[in-house]
Amino acid sequence: MEKPSLPSVNKMLKNHRGALEISFGWLFALIAGAVILFLAIYLSTKIIGTSDETISAETGKEITVLLNPLETSFETAQTTSITISSETRINNICDSISPFGKQALQLDQKRFNEWTNTDTDISSYNKYIFSEDQIEGKTFYLFSKPFNSPFKVANLIYLTSADDVYCFMNAPTEIKEEILNLNQENLIVDNCTRGSIKVCFNGGTCNITVDYSDGEVKKGKDILYFYEIDDSNALMYAAIFSDKEVYECQVKRLMLRLEQLALIYYDKELLTRKVGCDDNLGTELIQLSSLADNLNNSADLNVIKINAEDITLKNNVRKCLLW
Repeated sequence: MEKPSLPSVNKMLKNHRGALEISFGWLFALIAGAVILFLAIYLSTKIIGTSDETISAETGKEITVLLNPLETSFETAQTTSITISSETRINNICDSISPFGKQALQLDQKRFNEWTNTDTDISSYNKYIFSEDQIEGKTFYLFSKPFNSPFKVANLIYLTSADDVYCFMNAPTEIKEEILNLNQENLIVDNCTRGSIKVCFNGGTCNITVDYSDGEVKKGKDILYFYEIDDSNALMYAAIFSDKEVYECQVKRLMLRLEQLALIYYDKELLTRKVGCDDNLGTELIQLSSLADNLNNSADLNVIKINAEDITLKNNVRKCLLW
């Protein structure tokens, strides 16, 4: 076979080198583009994540600020609302570890049709927020009621989403009037809308059933117990708007607070004796503190109710009222 001439060999090598140079050029462009795209996605994700955490923290702080006037209210129910720019999920986290437990709100934001967990907790040791463990929406309502047992223990705050409409059916007159006076858009009376959460009093086929005389709120298979020694219905509302886990935890926290307040009033009662008030409530207050300390769940509230009512009657006829 005839060997190729030297010029022909050089030409072939030159063509091969050109082909290699073109391949490496494309390969470099692809790698560089991939790196740039990766960095762009990575940085965007970091920026969005940081933005979500900032929005969640700011929203949580705003909610906390809104809670302050609700916390300091005295006798009448108060309501307020908050609207957030993006779809938000609020997780109600309750811890009942003594001395007073802890209340936390964790907010998640919806981005690109997915929920972003920011791990941002807004915590408080003196707030008692009753809600489902997780609620979603853009607009949320809050209203509060004072809880007395027999003295004021705390203001209870109820958190609901505007997307959840509660319809109260056959409610006692005072409850109907209170709901109407609140003028909260997601709370309606009797004329239930389609998709609303129906709350029936003393019977009926509803999502939630309230047995007002026995102090029970039934939600599916769960029964939440409540009691009142005045007309505030504070724990009744708490049971209606909460799931079992949140309700039981917050009740336990309230009892931890009641335990300590009873001891404070016991000390006050000792002081009043020194100025001529010889009406003895010390035994009952110590017993109330002990009952509150030993409460296991809301089913035990009835014994606290009996003790609190007894203390109320005795305090009302004292020469020196303790509260």
